[in-house]
Amino acid sequence: MKRSFLTLLLFYFIVSFTDAQIWKLKRYELMIGLGPSFFFGDIGGYSQTKNILGIRDLSLKQTRFNFNANLKYRVSQSLNLRLSLTAGFMHATDIRGSNENRGYEAAIQFIEPALEGEYYFIKNKAEDSYLFTKGQRTGINGLLRSLDFYAFTGIGGLGYFINGNTKLKNLGTNSGGFTAVMPFGIGSTLIYSPNFNFGVELTGRYSFSDKLDGYTSQYSNSNDVYYFFNFTITYKMKTGPKGWPSFR
Repeated sequence: MKRSFLTLLLFYFIVSFTDAQIWKLKRYELMIGLGPSFFFGDIGGYSQTKNILGIRDLSLKQTRFNFNANLKYRVSQSLNLRLSLTAGFMHATDIRGSNENRGYEAAIQFIEPALEGEYYFIKNKAEDSYLFTKGQRTGINGLLRSLDFYAFTGIGGLGYFINGNTKLKNLGTNSGGFTAVMPFGIGSTLIYSPNFNFGVELTGRYSFSDKLDGYTSQYSNSNDVYYFFNFTITYKMKTGPKGWPSFR
């Protein structure tokens, strides 16, 4: 009886230890994201007295799109490092806002590399399951157990190219440049299968420049900012014997 009890106890500890280490089997992740981009600069927009929380500045006229690719490395079960590359378009126009008679407009192309850290303040329970690693999908019934919620921030750089209309070009503005940016945001992922996650991510960028649209107003008291709202797909790669990702 005593021997059986010790055997069961040892088995329990072995299983618990194995479950706790399951995440190390896939420490590398490839994530791509696609969604709208929203720019808030000195061209366009309503004055603060007419625009609570900037809600009126959100419009289809100003919306453009971005594409995002990331390589992640899991430092621990709740902490990721990720190398991010984003490219896309942003837009600014006076057609809608407090300066319609001014008539400036700018189309912006950009590319943005960044190094970021993710912290998971709510971690899913599904991927700690041995059955899950063998291919059992979570499904709708296990939705709450399969969700991750995380916050992230980091540092990056923005290379941007500006195509202004005639009125903006007549000001003698530059056609682009490079500046540092600070990304910050929150996200959520559904752990759909051992190999794939699906999610959404809301991220903002604070730039260290006030001329991303080629113009800065004498009334401006802050640098330009922009936001992305992306839908994401993540592919989880196996960790090879030497700790590098395995594509087999």
